[in-house]
Amino acid sequence: MYKVFVDGGHGTTGLRISEYLCNCTDIELLEPDPEERKSTEARLALISDADVSILCLPDKASEEIALLAPESAVLIDTSSRHRTSEGWVYGMPELTPGQRELIRNSTRIANPGCHASGFILLVRPLVDAGVIGRDALLSCFCVTGYSGGGKSMIARYEDADRPEVLDSPAQYALGQSHKHLPEMVMMSGLSYAPCFSPVVGDFYSGMVMTVQLHASQLERKVSPDDIREILSTRYDGEPLINVIDGVPEDGFIYSNPLAGSAGMYLYVSGNDDRLLLMAVYDNLGKGASGAALQNLNILLGREETAGLTI
Repeated sequence: MYKVFVDGGHGTTGLRISEYLCNCTDIELLEPDPEERKSTEARLALISDADVSILCLPDKASEEIALLAPESAVLIDTSSRHRTSEGWVYGMPELTPGQRELIRNSTRIANPGCHASGFILLVRPLVDAGVIGRDALLSCFCVTGYSGGGKSMIARYEDADRPEVLDSPAQYALGQSHKHLPEMVMMSGLSYAPCFSPVVGDFYSGMVMTVQLHASQLERKVSPDDIREILSTRYDGEPLINVIDGVPEDGFIYSNPLAGSAGMYLYVSGNDDRLLLMAVYDNLGKGASGAALQNLNILLGREETAGLTI
């Protein structure tokens, strides 16, 4: 029986993780007494007792508890605080060969951000293959469900008296300072942050990240089929990543077909002059809770996809 503690289990990400763990017969979910839920001492005691603890906290709170936790305590941090920090392993098993071993042998794992996950898994193989140069200046946009904004955004969108403007998609992070940009740069192997435009829509969960490439940006001439082959080779055998051959017959890529799933679909479209790379997944699945559970399974030596919907 494995012991797991979810610190911050009442948030959007934490709730989904806790719901899954409650149904696992081989996992004991540790919980503080209700009156001690915010007690640092009580939480540290559970962290010390757990085989793995998952931090589902704001950035500052994650930093504070991680600094106080014993070095031997195994932590998965779902906040953005430690994703580019020294001493923390990036919790994306598909990132590079050997990343799973790094995760398995670490006590500090930083769970990837939702927007970053699609961008990195699309771009990193092309950087490694010498198709995209490290100095490339890229652009991308991502359409996401409103649950990615946490409880406050969910409440705003689900309010019966919400403003009419919420019926339409909304672009945000207009100052080009989105908190996922540092990991998007570091983990994709780029030297410069992409010009990134996230868009939130009036649906609960799901997302599609799109990276736009012009042939003039690339280090060598490639076709959509060439890109698809690079991605297919890189992710061959990956249980959660599916490189789709072609595009849907109706010519549309929707944001929410994988809502509730921990998987990801990768598409390549366009032509020899202008290419579109697209990743479709759930912002609460492969973009958050599903990724944390995948990392938990690796750390505990369980089947990597145990309990995950693919």
